Amino acid sequence: MDGLRALTLIAATMSMGLVAGVFGLYGHTIMPGLKKTDDRTFIAAFQSIDRAILNPWFLGGGFLGALVFTAVAGIVNIGEDALGWVAAAFILYLCAVVITIAVNVPLNDEIKGAGDPDQIADLGAVRATFNESRWARWNLVRVLTSTTAFGCLAWALVVHGGSM
Repeated sequence: MDGLRALTLIAATMSMGLVAGVFGLYGHTIMPGLKKTDDRTFIAAFQSIDRAILNPWFLGGGFLGALVFTAVAGIVNIGEDALGWVAAAFILYLCAVVITIAVNVPLNDEIKGAGDPDQIADLGAVRATFNESRWARWNLVRVLTSTTAFGCLAWALVVHGGSM
């Protein structure tokens, strides 16, 4: 059973690290880079990036994988010293998932729904409606919650290793 506990903790930690890295990359690279572009470039690039990220690698291995693997790690660690850290990671990451579904995805869908940037009459209005500062603020919360969850899972591995 120790092997299963360790394996689930490793899977949860790795997937959480991947998703925290994605949110972080948006925060310190993608959005600041796009902020400096003209409206057409911003819209076209954001639409393209958002379409590209909706793939099995990100959704299964990162975004949803982190939630599922952390839940499984919690279940197999019931009664173990690491459980509190795993539970904290799950709650923190669940906050990031809720923020994604409630804030970021609707904004993403809205900008994608504006259509082909070459066919949009008022690119500035589409960009303003997207509200990139709101998107970025909430992404920062996702960065903080997922990175802290990653740290909790890393510590859960340490606790698990110490109790073996």
